[in-house]
Amino acid sequence: MNKLSAPFCRWLTPLFMLCVALCSAAQAQLSERFGDYELHYSVVNTTFIEPEVAAQYGLARGSRRAIINLSLREHLEDGSTVAREMDLDGRSWDLTQAQVDFDFIEVREGPALYYIGEFKFINREWRFFDISFTPEGSEETLNIDFKRQMYIND
Repeated sequence: MNKLSAPFCRWLTPLFMLCVALCSAAQAQLSERFGDYELHYSVVNTTFIEPEVAAQYGLARGSRRAIINLSLREHLEDGSTVAREMDLDGRSWDLTQAQVDFDFIEVREGPALYYIGEFKFINREWRFFDISFTPEGSEETLNIDFKRQMYIND
């Protein structure tokens, strides 16, 4: 897993907030609860990333390219939440079973912590996702599966 520097992160938090706001309900950020942990996830087209930022950090932009964005929050007894590191293993595939194994990039900005994986897609293609993660300090590996229909953003 690669760690990205703070200048990139300053662009990333507003970027993901914008992406979540602009995405349709089917593509917007979702979350799933696993006991005290809540995994937030979204899938967005890379054309939402500014060209300079993408180039600086090796993220490929294009109308047929997307990223999966994951973050993990732990719910504490006092009612607050805190970002947690996690070990990740994830993949995506299409209806023909062509598979992509994610090489996640870790992005930190202050208390915010994201994990990003890249993939290519075909317009109107259904993509299936399988993500396994182990929260920092936990022995238990958790899993989430979901699917998204992808659209080219011209």
